[in-house]
Amino acid sequence: MVGAGIFAAVAPAALAAGRWLPLAVVLAGAVAWLNATSSGRLAAVHPQAGGTYAYATARLGRRRGHLAGWAFVVGKTASCAAMAATVGAYAVPGHARWTALGALLVVVLLGTGGIRRGARLTGVTLAVAAVGLLLVVATAWFGPAPVPADGVFWATIIEPPGRLTETVWRLRAWGLRPFDEFSGYGVLQAAGLMFFAFAGYARVATLGEEVREPRRTIPRAIGLALALTVALYLVVVLSALHAAGPGGLVGRADPLVGLGSGLPGGWAETVVRVGAVAASAGALLGLLLGVSRVLFAMARDGHLHWRLTHVRHGVPDHAEWFVAAVVALLVLVADVREVIGFSSVTVLTYYALTHLAAWRLGRDEGRPATVVLLLGLAGCVVLALTLPVLSVLAGAVVLGVGVLAGRLTSRRTPLPAG
Repeated sequence: MVGAGIFAAVAPAALAAGRWLPLAVVLAGAVAWLNATSSGRLAAVHPQAGGTYAYATARLGRRRGHLAGWAFVVGKTASCAAMAATVGAYAVPGHARWTALGALLVVVLLGTGGIRRGARLTGVTLAVAAVGLLLVVATAWFGPAPVPADGVFWATIIEPPGRLTETVWRLRAWGLRPFDEFSGYGVLQAAGLMFFAFAGYARVATLGEEVREPRRTIPRAIGLALALTVALYLVVVLSALHAAGPGGLVGRADPLVGLGSGLPGGWAETVVRVGAVAASAGALLGLLLGVSRVLFAMARDGHLHWRLTHVRHGVPDHAEWFVAAVVALLVLVADVREVIGFSSVTVLTYYALTHLAAWRLGRDEGRPATVVLLLGLAGCVVLALTLPVLSVLAGAVVLGVGVLAGRLTSRRTPLPAG
């Protein structure tokens, strides 16, 4: 959950919301909490793997289950492409696409080694990412004052207590930026883009088979994890705006790197780059594992081609290589900002179906409060529709193809288990 998405999403979100970006982070976190609440209640009743694909199939029918699985697969495949592109942008900016393809190949080889190896590596990368984000915060508030890219300079008053006076003056100058004007549409669009940075939060909701008292434990875990993540993202966003302003973020594929460039020796910039690469590579690995397993489940159930059910060493290797091929194509032809918008559209659709499935739960099954379901469903729809127009149109077309495919495959007989 922590780290990876913010390295990529903060630039397009800052362009949309300007200095109101912190409000967008809060809105994205609120929608994420509503989504995770419904996911957690469904996971407690349906603890099998598959997430909303399984929940929607059980509660809404086979066709809507297919749409949920399709939305997850295409959305998270786009997320894989965004994470691979982020690795390239932060690791070797001059050769970002080829670096992204190399990172993708390494991650696929690791993924086909098994889920346990992947889980251990993910823990290591999250720790490195946290160090990188903390350094971003430290250099933003205590490092040299850079000149923002949007043309509004930071005035410095050299008098005791010099640093505090400089900080206060910075915050006053911030309010004079051209990004100062409030736009409700811009904040909503930024929230939809920042929603991308919360990828993985619902993974906690799928642990129903692995914890005691899941109806009590899972909601608490989700609430704590989301609260910590929102707090971290708010600190990072406020620090980035404090140091560089919105204009200093929007023009870069590696927006957080510049915050450490003012320190001598370049070591801070290097640490931020390493943190971004580690976080994005770890997220790419986790996403690849998740998408390939949903593909496997959909093929097993007759929604997709049976060849995707091939397993080697306990891993759906055909599904993983198929996802990797699509990701490689996206890395070569698409811009990371376009990919983030498309991913958010489809994943928000996925969670809208989550709320509809949770609506079918009985009171004795832990059905969420009606206000949670209504706000969650409305939040998903509004954030999806306020994303960039091209992203919305592309998402609608691809989801429409998924609906058509669901109708064509709805009468297929699932493969026998095992």
